[in-house]
Amino acid sequence: MKKIIAVWIVVAAIGIKQPPAMQGANYSAAVPAAAKQLIEKAENILTWQTAEGGWPKNVDTQKTAYVDDVKKLHATFDNGATVGEMRFLARAFAETGDVRYRQAFLRGFDYILKSQYPSGGWPQSWPAKKDYTRRITFNDNAMVNVMLALKDFSNLPDYYFVDKKRQAAGRAAFARGIDCILKCQVRVKGKLTVWCAQHDENDYSPQPGRSFELRALSGGESAGILKLLMSIKDPSPAIVEAIEGGVRWFESAKINGIREVTVEGDKRIIEDANAPPMWARFYEIETNRPIFAGRDGVKKYHLAEIEAERRNGYAWYGYWGKTVIEDYALWRAKIPNPKF
Repeated sequence: MKKIIAVWIVVAAIGIKQPPAMQGANYSAAVPAAAKQLIEKAENILTWQTAEGGWPKNVDTQKTAYVDDVKKLHATFDNGATVGEMRFLARAFAETGDVRYRQAFLRGFDYILKSQYPSGGWPQSWPAKKDYTRRITFNDNAMVNVMLALKDFSNLPDYYFVDKKRQAAGRAAFARGIDCILKCQVRVKGKLTVWCAQHDENDYSPQPGRSFELRALSGGESAGILKLLMSIKDPSPAIVEAIEGGVRWFESAKINGIREVTVEGDKRIIEDANAPPMWARFYEIETNRPIFAGRDGVKKYHLAEIEAERRNGYAWYGYWGKTVIEDYALWRAKIPNPKF
């Protein structure tokens, strides 16, 4: 407690200036109680940072401090890990000036740079294991989240404390990531479609994930990828072509006339002529048919055919394509004459 109060006194005394994006109600350190809470959370986050510089997943790193051997922790980008902690530490540094938060952030920045494959992709976890997590991972938007963070960290005034060398390295890594995305986009019969949840880290080929995540086009993860591509200013002809091909696929893959309902705790797909279009999580690459699998890894063509545990414990259908198509209409208005 004395340490927290001492830090607050120093912060108040030196009057640290915040960049404009860090000001406002959401980031205010004007109230000592709020500053105390922010510092406590940041201190907890510091204890969870791995030796490599990242953070583990599925744990509230803000809530409690880690007191065991840090060597037992394994850093990952899955479920928002690492980039989430980095964003918080950047805020904590901007509000307190505590250099330890900046140092931890920069270790995380270096972790992102080190974990990028020569092919331009990022694994789910690094150091990479020998299982599916070593693949270029779009699943649950892992790589997209890393790239969006890297884009912010290397360009926005919020991260004014990142040195120019790292900023340049971050922009270069982002560019390699975009090139990787373009190389991963699947062509079927010569036409660009979308992406799989995992791709090979060397040759970009589609790969399976867990037993129930088969090698397939992803209606879920591809939405995040397309939104990332559409966020790029002055897109190259290759990026424009990738976006056009991906959106055409979403148009072709929408499923009309069905609705997902839950009856007594069990997911069911029913017919409903008035239902808005839906998209499946996975599509067979060769046929574009929705596919499903249980923990036995056996491909099925109907959700009802897999066991209840997987049927109800995974997002098999969603409205991912709706926002893609809406965002595309706005993006396309800015690109009236694509150069391909």
